[in-house]
Amino acid sequence: MMKRILATALLVLAAILPQQLNAASLGNETLNYEIVYHWGVIWKHAGDATLSLRKTGSGYNAQLTGKTRSWADKVYPVRDTLKCTMDANFKPLRYEKLTHEKDYYARDVVKFSYNFSHTTAHCTRYRKSGTTTVDLSAKSQAYDMLSVFYMLRNLDYDELNRNKNYTTVIFSGKEKEYLTINYKGVETIKMRDGSTRKAHRITFHFTQQGGKKSSDDLTAWMSTESDRIPLLLVGKLPVGEVKCYYSGK
Repeated sequence: MMKRILATALLVLAAILPQQLNAASLGNETLNYEIVYHWGVIWKHAGDATLSLRKTGSGYNAQLTGKTRSWADKVYPVRDTLKCTMDANFKPLRYEKLTHEKDYYARDVVKFSYNFSHTTAHCTRYRKSGTTTVDLSAKSQAYDMLSVFYMLRNLDYDELNRNKNYTTVIFSGKEKEYLTINYKGVETIKMRDGSTRKAHRITFHFTQQGGKKSSDDLTAWMSTESDRIPLLLVGKLPVGEVKCYYSGK
């Protein structure tokens, strides 16, 4: 769950979604987050994450880094990084996931290519035991766990139907997942510093082919302001939940 929260979950099939906003509405930015474990009266700051976006000559480079705090390092240290290169319309070109969790190390590289409405990807997985490859395909636009986030921020929420399911494809380093989102409308949420913000609430459900659940569900709240900053992400755990709060630029 820590990885899923850090990686931030998210999005929708471009072919059936409403018109996107102008991609130029997003510029260079660095967003910081506090990852909090919550169970009953227990609130514990467990980790920190930074999400950055940089414009290039022909598109964007994005990076998400996540790490546990010093007290959590003594239990299970996490140092994860996601990197993505996207074109001017936030379509992914290359995705990389670097995982360092306690004694486990891994690196996944996904290279995207397009043929009209079809998306294919060549995935290379680097492990201590060796290197493996896998090819994935979808008959629609596909994303990774980082690029999908920016497409979500560029949607016209006035055109989204409340409580309607939208589905898209996510390519990870080894498999194809189906991500179903459901838009719940605008809510007022309480931030960690006690302030309140207006936000679009969206739920996320991950499945494999055949409908089997592949990952834990998530709920996200996106700012109603034009920059659509992710303000809060919540994921359930067997005991308690993890909350990822936006803490500023």
